[in-house]
Amino acid sequence: MHDETASLVTRLLAQRWLPRDDAQARKALLDEAFREDLDRRLEAVGLELREHPYAAYIGLAVTRRSERAVFGGSDSWISNTMQLDRDGVALLVVIWALIVLPKRQRQVERQEVEAKASQGQMFAEEKPIPRDPTLSPVIAERTLLADFAEKLGGKTRVNFNLGTLNRLGFIVRRKGEVAEGPLLDLAFDYERTARRILDGALGDLLADAATRAANAPANAADDEPLYDTDAESDAEGTADV
Repeated sequence: MHDETASLVTRLLAQRWLPRDDAQARKALLDEAFREDLDRRLEAVGLELREHPYAAYIGLAVTRRSERAVFGGSDSWISNTMQLDRDGVALLVVIWALIVLPKRQRQVERQEVEAKASQGQMFAEEKPIPRDPTLSPVIAERTLLADFAEKLGGKTRVNFNLGTLNRLGFIVRRKGEVAEGPLLDLAFDYERTARRILDGALGDLLADAATRAANAPANAADDEPLYDTDAESDAEGTADV
């Protein structure tokens, strides 16, 4: 007899992420009995399904009760299971803040607009959560380097870590730009991490970078915005995967 729960877990372990519209992924998100069985079997081995209503993909993460055994098993506490150095994790946090935070704001705002538009319709159907890839800002690599390389180990180190994050599926690099990868929206717990970033030191750094981009000469040949101006106006942990 085919074990669909085991099949889904095996696929997630092998492929590391699946799109929400995958048949088994949809079943995990919509079928209560299937989800209960999935959660129970993952919990038995210290894992949990990582998903967010606004994320386009699902993946696996270490459960809280297993964190000490996994991350604290050596002489020092490790920050992730992907062998990322501290500067790599720091770069991941910066990119997550620059892409996911404004994307989430756009998603919420679009959902609110669509909800208001449907209020006057007698038989209006509930609109799906917007997950259009165009909602995600794109970062210019050279501006990312100009604003953060000094704080993240230098340009050579940042370029190396960008390649690593691209290989791991957190980002997609194309033509000098950094775009969202399948795992980026799952890298951190949004509810826990977003406020820490906005209220912490990184929030000040992001605000400074946005200010520099806004004040840059309009005719400077090498100037590109850190992220697009709509994203800037929209935006007001450690990795678990």
